Amino acid sequence: MVTRHVGGARGGVLMTPAMILLMEETAQEATRPHLPEDHTTVGFEIAVRHLAPTLLGKEISLTAELVAVDGRKLLFSVAAHNEHGKIGEGTLRRTIVKLGALEGSPA
Repeated sequence: MVTRHVGGARGGVLMTPAMILLMEETAQEATRPHLPEDHTTVGFEIAVRHLAPTLLGKEISLTAELVAVDGRKLLFSVAAHNEHGKIGEGTLRRTIVKLGALEGSPA
């Protein structure tokens, strides 16, 4: 989850794709208790800014707030923080789908 080419002797810093993955997982987990067991959410739009580095081994915390619902489409405000403050922010859009609904669909 880190890139080492900019971390030097400190061991690396959190990569933007890794931060986005954690934001996506946080939003997904926030919806899980409110969905039927045979449903989940999948992401379809991301607008995120990576504001500051986090060194390897440092803790981060993430939040995902549901700010709008349009049928099956969900809009989340997301943020990531480390011990020094906000390191990332943005929005994610996810949609509710039935598990297995895409099996047999053309790739």
